[in-house]
Amino acid sequence: MAQWTADEVLDARGLSCPMPILKTKKMMKKMAAGQILEIQGTDPGTANDLPAFTERSGDEYLGEEAGDGFVSYFVKKG
Repeated sequence: MAQWTADEVLDARGLSCPMPILKTKKMMKKMAAGQILEIQGTDPGTANDLPAFTERSGDEYLGEEAGDGFVSYFVKKG
């Protein structure tokens, strides 16, 4: 069970770079400050791309957690 409670979940499983980041960016625009987005992905590059994205966007990368065949990444809206 995740240590963060997501307000929204983005299913990016099966998508490869840059789609998970582009969809994350679009979803984050709709969210309020302080809300948490869970991005479920299968692209290993997302583990590097998300922290870099949040540094530029002003959001906070909280971490990741392995799921069943995918990884959940957690980002807090800045």
